[in-house]
Amino acid sequence: MLTLDSQAALPLVTQIVQGLGRQIDEAALREGTKLPSIRQFAQSHQVSVFTVVEAYDRLVAQGYLVSRPHSGFFVRRRAAAGAAEPVPASPQGFDSAWYLRRIFENRHLAVKAGCGWLPGDWLFEDGLRRGLRALAADDADLGGYGDPKGYPPLRQAICEALAEQQVTVPPAQVLLTQGSSQALDLCVRRLVRAGDTVLVDDPGYANLLFSLRFQGARLLGVPRTPQGYDLAALEALVTEHRPKVFFTQPRLQSPTGSAAPLGQLHRLLQLAEKHDLTIVENDIYVELDPEPRPSLASLDQLTRVIYIGSYSKTISPNIRVGFLAAHPDLLEDLAQLKMISGLTSAEFGERLALSALLDGRRRKHLKSLRERLAEAHQRVGGRLVALGFELFAEPKAGMFLWARHPRLPDAPALANRAAEADIMLGPGHLFRAELQPTDWMRFNVAFSGDERLFAFLARELE
Repeated sequence: MLTLDSQAALPLVTQIVQGLGRQIDEAALREGTKLPSIRQFAQSHQVSVFTVVEAYDRLVAQGYLVSRPHSGFFVRRRAAAGAAEPVPASPQGFDSAWYLRRIFENRHLAVKAGCGWLPGDWLFEDGLRRGLRALAADDADLGGYGDPKGYPPLRQAICEALAEQQVTVPPAQVLLTQGSSQALDLCVRRLVRAGDTVLVDDPGYANLLFSLRFQGARLLGVPRTPQGYDLAALEALVTEHRPKVFFTQPRLQSPTGSAAPLGQLHRLLQLAEKHDLTIVENDIYVELDPEPRPSLASLDQLTRVIYIGSYSKTISPNIRVGFLAAHPDLLEDLAQLKMISGLTSAEFGERLALSALLDGRRRKHLKSLRERLAEAHQRVGGRLVALGFELFAEPKAGMFLWARHPRLPDAPALANRAAEADIMLGPGHLFRAELQPTDWMRFNVAFSGDERLFAFLARELE
């Protein structure tokens, strides 16, 4: 029987982790035992769901529990009593779904300071409504499954947009996907096998890291700096470990907001050529960038680079339209994987995305959106600095600020307390290659202007 004390100085998350860990060490909970579900545990012990999620996640990371899809959490191994070092989670033991559940099942939280999307009224809602009316008036046949690679006119429009970014690609080398998440997942399944060494940004794109762990990859983090990559560390990792793939976000990266300059992109491509490295460039924030920066794809022309884009950030996440562009041989393999897992993508959403892309007011909307984000960066960054936060970088563009406070060292515990106050935060360990503890947090500037957030942070600092 696990007893929790809400009045104790020890956080509830730590009490749960230590208590269950002790029971497993002492064989009171035997290997294979199923634990109560997150909601059952929260209800029976009168704690929040977020507290249980965090505790179970730590136990998974320490090797005590394994998460089985659609079944629950089970005791993974019986640790020797007094074992000093917890083992890292194996790919099979990592619960890659809990973070997505935590974010998307709790969109109702009033202040979404840690989320990864934009408010509805910042998106191209008017363009979507005009597109919906146009589609309703169109007598086009929407039956059947559509083209396996996606709606041809939209693929042509994407090629024209990429040409403006100096990427020359025919429609046959563009594959439409259900958002960038499916595009990344297809790349993971095509390029990575269990045990493969893979480079990722550290900190990096959380959903991708979960997908790679589930696939069984060995993740090596390339440190991000305020100026882009730590090139010395990158070169050492490539030379020593000979990774197969590097998944990266050079531009307005999540969660740090940093952007890699042209010289670093050239050096990365030189390393890729020398060591036979494939690069997957996740460029989903390109439309939020006011600077005409080059992409890896524009420098490489899809020889070693797979380029991923999305319209979730500027049109609407609900239409779930993304794409990837790749070398013809790779593109055909990726299209086959798409067919195997889901046949075709939804042509209705692709038609709607095309209508929004061709809307004459879209360029004005994007300009206004970038200006609005720049203002939010200045305002939110100033408020955080006034509270004593350190900012990793000040990109003045994109969605994110990466920040920490010397008096708030336990970001997961802070995020749990914030959830109790109806606030969603983004604790930094979720974005680390090895889920390392960190005091850094991600703030979405579009959602972080709410006074309730700063009142909560001020109370915590008191």
